[in-house]
Amino acid sequence: MTFAATIRSDAVRQAADAWRRQTSLRRFYTALGIGSLLVAMCTAMWFADEANAGHFFDRLPHILDFLSWLVPKDWNDVWRALFDITSPHDKGSQEFNFPLGRVYLWGGFYLPEYFELMLTTLNVALVSTFIGFVFAVPFSFIAARNLTPSPMLRLVVKRFMELLRAFPEIVIAGLFAAILSTGPVAAIIAIGLHSIGALGKLFYEINENIDMRAEEGLRAVGANWFERVRFAGLPQVLPNFMSYTLLRIEINVRISTIIGAVGGGGIGEELKLSISRGFGAKTLALVLLLFTTIFLVDQFSAWLRRKLVGEQAFMMGA
Repeated sequence: MTFAATIRSDAVRQAADAWRRQTSLRRFYTALGIGSLLVAMCTAMWFADEANAGHFFDRLPHILDFLSWLVPKDWNDVWRALFDITSPHDKGSQEFNFPLGRVYLWGGFYLPEYFELMLTTLNVALVSTFIGFVFAVPFSFIAARNLTPSPMLRLVVKRFMELLRAFPEIVIAGLFAAILSTGPVAAIIAIGLHSIGALGKLFYEINENIDMRAEEGLRAVGANWFERVRFAGLPQVLPNFMSYTLLRIEINVRISTIIGAVGGGGIGEELKLSISRGFGAKTLALVLLLFTTIFLVDQFSAWLRRKLVGEQAFMMGA
């Protein structure tokens, strides 16, 4: 008994020593990795500061100066700019020419300029998302391993979708703006192409996890590929497809604003001009409208996703 207990004690001691060595080694590699990451980050920040024309760290104490330029003299001008109401401070300059942007619909009824620009931005986001959805759905079924037996066909479609999402929307928009001139059309094409690649990847990953029993049943009775996809695959994945599409609309609203700042039309272009000219009331009105619109779009799409997918899908542990 004493000899057996001694053997067990030695085995426990050896296991404990091995665990301590493994833990120490893991901690060493963790510390080494964190240290390397910090060194790389500091080096990158130093390089960025040297490459920056004004030296970022030297200008950092003046970061709040920009905000002081945008503080309006009269806070009521923010609401006047938002609804195109004449300002008492208007002396003919572009800073206070709020009524000039009115979009008259009939008689004396008009749509405020910034609301019309926001509608343009929303239109770009919706149309481009629709384009992305229409093309991403068939591509996703072709790219799914469990639905398309041809490896070459799957490879071509996957690489094509990767190519579409490889370039940022703003780069694609710049290319089409040079061909089609600036405006919403270039923005729609750019965001639409990127949406095809982004949604296609999400969709085909969903397709590869569907229950194949319905597809096998249709195959057994002689259904072709389109019939199996239509009646066995699509009903299972359509709620998730719509959920991701609604999420993509939220993303595309923000992207269309950014692209608008570089000539894509909509509210982004006006926001860029207002900031560059230091028009405080106009800038705050645009930011307020943009924030409110994105908040409402986010809330509505989240509500609709819950209705489509089910409340349990959004709960922890579902």
